[in-house]
Amino acid sequence: MTSTQAATDRTLLGTLSVLAWIGDPSEGHDVPYLLAYALGDGPQGREAGEEAARALLGEMGLRIGDVVEDGTHNPAAFPVQVVLADNQVALTMPGLNATCTAPDEWVAAANENGQVYFLFATRAWPEAVPGRPVDPDALKAFAGDEAVLTSSAHCVLSVRRLQ
Repeated sequence: MTSTQAATDRTLLGTLSVLAWIGDPSEGHDVPYLLAYALGDGPQGREAGEEAARALLGEMGLRIGDVVEDGTHNPAAFPVQVVLADNQVALTMPGLNATCTAPDEWVAAANENGQVYFLFATRAWPEAVPGRPVDPDALKAFAGDEAVLTSSAHCVLSVRRLQ
């Protein structure tokens, strides 16, 4: 199987989830973060899902590693979009959509900044199941892991709002 085939078949990713969190404002970290990740439950297993995630990012023109893509200059043409309606966040990418509920402080920071820092992790995170609370220490361990960070796409995205 080639990477192009994996990217074309979005089902190889399995369950795509999105998580919104904010840094500690008391420490000057009021950046709203948005993390997309797969659970690793795709039909061909975790490894195939991670390969599909890498191929999908490449297909969208997003680089993996320490480069931060700027999606704020021409947001309508950027392949990743964030739409906020009250506390509901919708993430759209070519052939994929995911939603999550953001905490009030995340919404306030997104509204104030007009943008969010987005990570698309190619590494699966099966422990962070949608609908269940994520332990802050588990989030810090996953999102702060050097291997996760260097194998993720990083973007700054404009926040669009439903009128």
